Order: sequence, then structure tokens, then C-alpha cells
Amino acid sequence: MKCMYDYPFGHVVTSVSWSKAQQHASGSWQLVPLRNPSSAPDHFEYVGNKRGKCDLEVNNVQLTDEGAYFFSFVTTFNRWRSKTYAYLSVKELTAVVQPSTVTEGDNVSLTCVSGCRDRLDVVWFRDGRPVSRPVFQARREDAGRYHCAVLGQETVRSASVALNVQYAPKNVTLSVSPSGDIIRGSTVTFTCSSDANPPVTQSGYSLYTDGQFLSSGRIHTISDVQPSHSGRYRCQARNNINWRGIDLVDSTEVHLDVHYSPMNITVSMDLQHVVEGSTVNMTCSSDANPAADKYTWYWRTASLSSSSSSLQVGSGQVLSLPSVEASDAGLYHCHVSSRMGENISAEVLLAIQEKQHDIEPLPVLAGVGVFLFVTLVIAALLLLWKKRTNADKKHTMFDFRPCGQGSSSAATEDPSDPIYTNIHMCPSSSLPVHHHASRSSEDEVTYSTVTIKPRNTSGPHHKTNSRDSGSKAESDASVIYATVVKSS
Repeated sequence: MKCMYDYPFGHVVTSVSWSKAQQHASGSWQLVPLRNPSSAPDHFEYVGNKRGKCDLEVNNVQLTDEGAYFFSFVTTFNRWRSKTYAYLSVKELTAVVQPSTVTEGDNVSLTCVSGCRDRLDVVWFRDGRPVSRPVFQARREDAGRYHCAVLGQETVRSASVALNVQYAPKNVTLSVSPSGDIIRGSTVTFTCSSDANPPVTQSGYSLYTDGQFLSSGRIHTISDVQPSHSGRYRCQARNNINWRGIDLVDSTEVHLDVHYSPMNITVSMDLQHVVEGSTVNMTCSSDANPAADKYTWYWRTASLSSSSSSLQVGSGQVLSLPSVEASDAGLYHCHVSSRMGENISAEVLLAIQEKQHDIEPLPVLAGVGVFLFVTLVIAALLLLWKKRTNADKKHTMFDFRPCGQGSSSAATEDPSDPIYTNIHMCPSSSLPVHHHASRSSEDEVTYSTVTIKPRNTSGPHHKTNSRDSGSKAESDASVIYATVVKSS
């Protein structure tokens, strides 16, 4: 506060002081010296002199410093007090943030109220850093404490006001502990976290596995993890704040891969019935993570006890036994190992049947053909013999002899010669009428073999000359086919 004073010539100023008018409860006023114990030592500071300058400096002005101030001084001859006073009006800078709580994306307005009649140029700060614009669209980064100050007097600032920016969950993460290999039977903990305002509550977190809801809450623990727990996990967070119409935010997926030693080991054979000489393939299958990298095959005879040692017979996932023999029969099992551990399968019995000597198909077919052919031939012959027998039974036996000859000569014929009909030539006039029968009865025609045999010349009733003998000799070998008509 600027102050000037003077005094008569010849006086010497001995002391100076400032006082503030203070009203009592009774309504009366009283001047109170500024250097009272209630004031800080450097709150009021006299910066004048005793030769006419009486300036007063008030440091860190407060609202309580508002009031009327008087100056007084004392000389060697008198004392004086100012007739007028300097009135100190103290105003306060007030920072106003509207609204003080907003949702991300809403508009925010900053106002600095000074109470002064003159317009002041003010500047804004957020957490000590300048703010470029007093009106802006709120982002989560805009949350903080704001204050204003008069340009050029930045050290004199208003009280700070907080801006609360609410926003939906962001940076939602899901972490798994332990972070290394997950071993079967161990304990696994899933933890959800997010950046949100207001913070996501326990019920605001949900854990999903392969799209299926698992549990709610920020932390989920599996105390005895199994291979069935392997899968993709994700966390979902919500705090009832929408961001562009979305109030549920998912984390990135975390793949839980449970490692375990070989299990569920089985041995299968490609043949159900094994015969000597055939090829048998045995396949060993197992469930392991990571996959099994070593397969070893063992064999022992079925007659040995289960406690007896086995013989290693191969390696690899497939055991091939080409052209098996009876000595290959027995109990087989495989030993499977990986970097997580090892295990063995149950024993499988390989039973080998003795090979049966099958009849070759071509000889069999040939034999069947010959048999059928012989059978047909025999049947044909039997049929032909039956027909001839029947025909012989139907033939009429004729014994034509020369007239006057008796039939007793038939007994003299050679019985070893086959005779269908014995015809003895008689004179032509005495031929049987049956030989000239009508052709109308040819519907039953039988062909016969007729043999002309000479008469026995030794018989008592025959006479034979040489000529007749020669002619009969010539006809001994001749065959005559005659038509024999059976009369009705």
C-alpha cells in the first residue's frame, strides 16, 4: 500500500506504525497495531522510511487482511495519524469445473471466478501442467485437479478442483499363475484386471472357457488341474458405463495347455485271427501332452508268470511281425515315455493258429469235372441199355425154315452167337404174308439185325451140294436189315 507523509521543519521522526481498524462486538471501532502476536513476523512489512515514504507490504494476503489501514508517526515534538485510510479489499480466485463428474465423451467447461470488477486474463493448470482450452470433450486422460491463476501472476492460484471422468472398462486383461508350464494336478489361478472408472466390482467380472460361463469374480482358482481343463479362457468386465453402446468388454484369450505324462495307453492289432505265416502289425496309442516321443515293445511267453522279466522286441509306435511263427505267440506290451514322464500299456495276447493246407482250387475243379463227365457217360449207357432191353422184349421171334423142316433144328444153333431173329429161307412162294404187309403200319417200325447162318449139314434131314455150300459160305458174314412189321 503506497503511502506518503510530511512534517514541520525542525522535527525529527522518531517512530512509524500501521494500524488496522477493527470493529468490536459492541459496534465501536478500535485501531489495532499490525505488529501483534497473532500476525506472522513477515506477514506485514514496512518498506518506507522516516523521511516521507510510508509504504506497507502485505505478504500472502488472506481474506482476513481485508479492512481499513491507518498510518501514524511520532516526531520529537508531536505525533500524527493519517486522516484517511487505505482500504484493502481481498478477493479470491475460484476455479469452477462444470460438471465435476462426467462420462467419457461429455463436454467440460472451466471457469475462473475472481470477484474483481475488471476482467482478468487467467490461465488453467491440471495437476501443475498447463491446459490449452477451457472447454473440451472429456477423455479419461483429462481426469485430475484443476486450478486457475491470473496471467502474469501464475504463482497466485486458486484452490484446485477435481474433475472426475467416468469410462467403461478398458485394457481388460486375464493373467494365469504360474506363468510357465501347467502340470496336471497342480494349482492354477486366473486373475482379471481392467482400467475402469468407477472400478469394476467383484460381480462385474466373469470368466469363460471355450465360450462357456465358468464363474464370476476377479479371481478363479483350479486346485487340481486336469487335461480336461485345457482350453481358451477369457475375462469379461462391466461397470455399467456405456462406451458407444457397449458396456461389456472382453479380455484377450489365454490358452491353458495342461501338460501330462502318457496315459490311456492301448495296443491294437490289425488282425483278429492270426495264422502262421501272416504279417501282424501292433499299434501303440497314448494320450500325452507333449506327445510321446519314445515307444518300446516287450514280449514274454504266456506260460511265464507276470513277475517274470520281458524281452525287448522292438521300438516305434508300430511293431510289425512279418511271417509269424508259433514261437512268436505270447504277451506283448509297449512302454511309452515323454519329457513329462512314462507309462506302460496292458498286456495283449498274441495267439497264432496252425496253418491249414488248403486244397488247390484248380485240381478240385478238374476232379469235379471228371466226376460229372463219368457220371453222365454211365447214365447215358444205362439209358441206352434200358431202351435196348425194352426193345428186345417187344420183338417177335420168327424162325423161317424151308417148308417141311421142324423147329427142332433151333436147338442146334450156337447159343453163343447173338441172334435177334433166325430167318431160314424158304421157297419164294411160301414167304410169310407178313413180309408183304401194308406200309400203313410203319408207325411202329423196328430195325433188327438178321444173321443168315448155314444149316447144320450133319443134320439128318438136310442135303447139301457143293454149290449150295459155297453160296452159303459167302453169306455167313453178310448182314441183312429187314423190316419187321408188327401186325395188330
